[in-house]
Amino acid sequence: MTRTPTEQFEGDAEQPAPPVTARPMTEPLRPRQFLARRWAAVRATAEAGMSTAEYAVGTVAACAFAAVLYRVVTGGSIVTGLTDLVESALATLS
Repeated sequence: MTRTPTEQFEGDAEQPAPPVTARPMTEPLRPRQFLARRWAAVRATAEAGMSTAEYAVGTVAACAFAAVLYRVVTGGSIVTGLTDLVESALATLS
């Protein structure tokens, strides 16, 4: 199935970007025409994957969550509660 550039989704990696065809140079392009054509070509290509900044933010968020979880689990009340739970479970078995 072939899609037009406006129908492509972000993350649509299996669809190759449409080829950008060069126009025969009969006359030179003015700067505005060049920028308009270049912008259209950039917008026509699908964006796939995460950028480095998104990986960095995700990594920092995961580390912050791990640090908070570590502090909660190693807190005194949690350790005491888990110890009491294990001791009561072992007491019912014997």
